[in-house]
Amino acid sequence: MIETVLAVAAILYLALQIEDKLNIPSPLSLISLSFGLYILMPEIGIAEDANHFAALVLALLPILLISDSLELSVADLKEHALSLFFLAVVAVALSIIAAIFLGDWLFGQYHLSVAAIIVLFSMVLATDPVSVISIFSRFELPHRLKILAEGESLFNDATALIVFVFIGLYALDGGSITAGYVGEISMIVVLGSAVMGTGIGYIGLIALKTTENRIAEMMVLVLTGYGAFTLAEHFYTLLNLLGAHSHLHLSGILSCIFATVTVNHWMTKEINAEETLLSREEDDLRQESAQEQPSRRLIDSALAKIKVTVAEQQRHLRTKEDIQLLALVANTMLFVAMAEIVRIDLLVQYKKEILVMFLATTVIRALMMAKFAIITKQTTKMTNINFRWWGVLTFAGIKGGLSIVMLTMIPASFPHLEMFKAVVIGVILLSTFIYSIILLVLIGKNAEVFRQEKEAENH
Repeated sequence: MIETVLAVAAILYLALQIEDKLNIPSPLSLISLSFGLYILMPEIGIAEDANHFAALVLALLPILLISDSLELSVADLKEHALSLFFLAVVAVALSIIAAIFLGDWLFGQYHLSVAAIIVLFSMVLATDPVSVISIFSRFELPHRLKILAEGESLFNDATALIVFVFIGLYALDGGSITAGYVGEISMIVVLGSAVMGTGIGYIGLIALKTTENRIAEMMVLVLTGYGAFTLAEHFYTLLNLLGAHSHLHLSGILSCIFATVTVNHWMTKEINAEETLLSREEDDLRQESAQEQPSRRLIDSALAKIKVTVAEQQRHLRTKEDIQLLALVANTMLFVAMAEIVRIDLLVQYKKEILVMFLATTVIRALMMAKFAIITKQTTKMTNINFRWWGVLTFAGIKGGLSIVMLTMIPASFPHLEMFKAVVIGVILLSTFIYSIILLVLIGKNAEVFRQEKEAENH
């Protein structure tokens, strides 16, 4: 165990150094270093198999969601609600529909059912916000572009998981998919998760107001996010306790996001109010200092208020930094664990299927982003994107650990499970390296244009 802690700390340190010195995004270094560690020291392990890895992802996923959700504001979500809805919901739905029509052509030799195609494609449509945010942090990008890419990555995961569980697995188990069923279950899960997450967020906010301790404040954020995630995933337990015999569970991802955004919204409002108070106290202090005989009592009072306000601002900001540190450690553990469960022989055996799926999902995503670009030019209610932004949004679809969690939920008796495992893990690896490199080149070549767009946006 001590060796594992040392390995995780060393890999994270080296990845951050490589990112700082060479501008290589940390996810690329983390994957490479993790595989290198596993080759040299296979006895150092975090996850013994895919099931243990899935349990690890579920344990660490909320902290990653909390960290990413702290970057979202209610104002941004309201302003870009329609755009994010298209990117994270409509685009995923259209991609699944396209996959159903293309399934026989892409994987005809396996004779996959519609349910199997939905299960397979929903797994590889889930994206990883951690990698996207890591790359974006290296550049000056327009705020609207960052909101679209990062927000889509967050909410896309929830949509993909809902499609996977409530439509794909449901149909795979013999359930009948109808338009009425899809509409009803989607409405119940989305609205239920949003209401539960917001409610837990307000409970967290009440707890937050009881402390001025930075560590305790961080723990409240962690408890809020994990509490919302757990209650949503085990919603059926609550229903059974109330006498309603049901197997319904909500979306832990959505619930966690809404809970964190709720707490962060009020934290941000307090910070803004503190900044206003700080400006007012500074003005009063200047005016009093300009007097011939300034009041020492008034000056001391103003200085005390300024000191308290600055301390509160710094506490909130440091709390966010602490959460980001926890997320970095969690992400490192996931990459180290992923190196353990990857079977090279399986990837080689299904290399054709992996490449076909990677190319198919890339083309489908590019077409969805192109459709989004066309729509945005026809309305003022959505964020208009240009060709550069289309490229960034297309290759921001890096896959992550959530896809492997979905893999472990497929019944062991499913005949194509081995092929699905190889395809999903292969697409994760390919997208992490290829998409990341393309994003770096694309943003790097247009860095000055993006910087100018950001300045124009600020003005």
